Amino acid sequence: MPREKGRKVVASNKKARHDYAILDTYEAGMALTGTEVKSLRAGRASLVDAFAQERNGELYLHGMHIPEYTQGTWTNHEPRRTRKLLLNRLEIDRLIGKTREGGLTMVPLQVYFSDGWAKVEIALAKGKKSYDKRQDLAKRDADREIARVAGRRGKGMDE
Repeated sequence: MPREKGRKVVASNKKARHDYAILDTYEAGMALTGTEVKSLRAGRASLVDAFAQERNGELYLHGMHIPEYTQGTWTNHEPRRTRKLLLNRLEIDRLIGKTREGGLTMVPLQVYFSDGWAKVEIALAKGKKSYDKRQDLAKRDADREIARVAGRRGKGMDE
């Protein structure tokens, strides 16, 4: 059977981009069990309340929910277990250093399959204040309004 090509997104964390200012992103592998991979291939996962944390010089993903595989037996996995992230040592050290530096956290943005391998996109992020969120929403609305007016003008429907 040939390997899958391309990128197939399984789950994305839309709320993370709203709640955090994304500074940098990293692609990490995950240490998974067989039933977790099968459940992910079925397109079932949730990144709500998930975060990455350092323990003993390694990075672990906490709070990610992968439901039990429906055809699994007694070998099924724990849905919210802690999963080890697979990164290069240099990337791990860089992420750990930046999070200890101050005010930064590691948040998963997406879980996807890249050429058949399960990957997670980890973002180095800084939490937004509520007024920052309001400013972002206002800017997005203004940009949408500008694009709408420009589109109408381009079609000759200017009033």
